Amino acid sequence: MAPTPTPPSAAMPRTTPPPDDFRRVIGHFASGVTVVSTWRDGRPCGTTVSAVSSLSLDPPMLLVCMNERSATARAISASGHFAVNILREDQAATAERFARKGDDKFAGVPICREPGGLPLLVGALATLECRVVREVVGGTHSVFLAEVDRARARAGSPLAYFRGRLGSLDYELWSSAPQRATAREEDR
Repeated sequence: MAPTPTPPSAAMPRTTPPPDDFRRVIGHFASGVTVVSTWRDGRPCGTTVSAVSSLSLDPPMLLVCMNERSATARAISASGHFAVNILREDQAATAERFARKGDDKFAGVPICREPGGLPLLVGALATLECRVVREVVGGTHSVFLAEVDRARARAGSPLAYFRGRLGSLDYELWSSAPQRATAREEDR
């Protein structure tokens, strides 16, 4: 009879990296860049967010993680709705603008209202209009689990975030990646 393995938590003392070390290490994970937007007191509000992930295809769901002290996070908690505007590679200035604190982020920024009524950035690579189904707290952040009510995409390449910098993906390098990923999924 094989010995029962010791759970990792019992075998090793718990250690956590200092916040600066964790930020440096997690910065090696590349992500897309979005502006998450909603309404607050009849005015659009939004902030730059890179912590966005698909969650489910059926029903279509995603999750967004935001600092719980963010005015936009508080507005989403109150309204129960938000939009994810996926930025194009030439929208770094937009990402930087919405990353700053302040109430005038939308001044001079063209927005449109589609049937869902949420403020969508004109020219975004893609937009997703979402309805919060659950909000949980993890550390300093609110995690919004949301169903996607509407989704639209345009041709183009996304803005990327890697090791504290905004940039673009090499489209030629990755242009055939979806076919390879799909083939691997079918082999399972």
